[in-house]
Amino acid sequence: MGYPHHRYSEGTGSMAGPVRTVIGGVDTHKDTHVVAALSEPGTLLGTASFSTNVTGYTQLLDWLRDFGAVTSVGIEGTGSYGAGLCRFLQAAGIMVREVSRPKRPWRRRYGKSDPRDAEAAARAMLAGEALGIPQQRNGTVEAIRMLRTARRSALKARTQTINQLRAVLDTAPDELREPLRELSPQALVALARRWRPGAPTGPVAAARVTLKLLAERWAALSTELTQLDAHLRPLLATAAPRLLATHGVGPDTAAALLVAAGDNPERLATEASFAALCGVSPVDASSGRQHRHRLNRGGNREANRALWVIVLVRMATDPRTRQYVTRRTSQGLSKKEIIRCLKRHVAREMYRLLRLEATPLASPLTA
Repeated sequence: MGYPHHRYSEGTGSMAGPVRTVIGGVDTHKDTHVVAALSEPGTLLGTASFSTNVTGYTQLLDWLRDFGAVTSVGIEGTGSYGAGLCRFLQAAGIMVREVSRPKRPWRRRYGKSDPRDAEAAARAMLAGEALGIPQQRNGTVEAIRMLRTARRSALKARTQTINQLRAVLDTAPDELREPLRELSPQALVALARRWRPGAPTGPVAAARVTLKLLAERWAALSTELTQLDAHLRPLLATAAPRLLATHGVGPDTAAALLVAAGDNPERLATEASFAALCGVSPVDASSGRQHRHRLNRGGNREANRALWVIVLVRMATDPRTRQYVTRRTSQGLSKKEIIRCLKRHVAREMYRLLRLEATPLASPLTA
């Protein structure tokens, strides 16, 4: 499986000699990575595919080095299928950059194939368009990201479960529904877990069995959330004590901002780059005589939501923020526009705190 290895030279059918510098580009997939090699003038030297394990990573790097000294590699998907390869190349001293998927003009001209996408990644690297420094995923923040992934899915499933429980109760027979309809979710779950329903031979019995099973599921998910929070609290206290001490910042918002910045927040050179990452920087939309900016709808949406939560908390409880809202309202700004401005201010503050929290990445998951 995979693509055969192809080698080219500056006009002959075989490799004429070692190339002084080589730029690589990788199109990542679950089972194989397709790599392309370019010379410094931009000549395609070859394409190949390798398996997504340590042996394949070693073969990939050796294949690139056969052409000459490897200066840099552009990888599409360093945060997903390319995470392992990214760590391997960085450990080998190779400069790695994140590249976006090929643009539409490239696709229209060359079509869609893995070797073409790998070549596009290498050419983006050569042209200086691959400017994204990949997140390092070997420290405390990576541990927080993994636990938070499990927590988000458990929270979503618990919400879905209680909604299903309420829906079953709403359509249950009257003799079952009437005594239970005024109970709180916690009381309803506690009561349903104590039931010992028999075989579901009729609507009432089937409703009792369903409610009990849903209640048990809700309780299990609540226990899982409690365990995850117990794991997350010490990690957050270690990674971001200043962030947690800031007004309006809670554990969930702190975790979202930490995960967005990664274990190496120094990759974000300016606070403007962090604002763009969070999707709160205005985007220039000027054309001709018209000069304007539009809302940024990109970026990390979880980090964007975290900034939104912080702003709402401060608008309700922080005197300085409330004074700002009053002043901007008198100037004719709507609430939505004021929130956009406040999110930009908060992003600046969070960036400074994240840079202060940055510590050496010497605490991977070894404990």
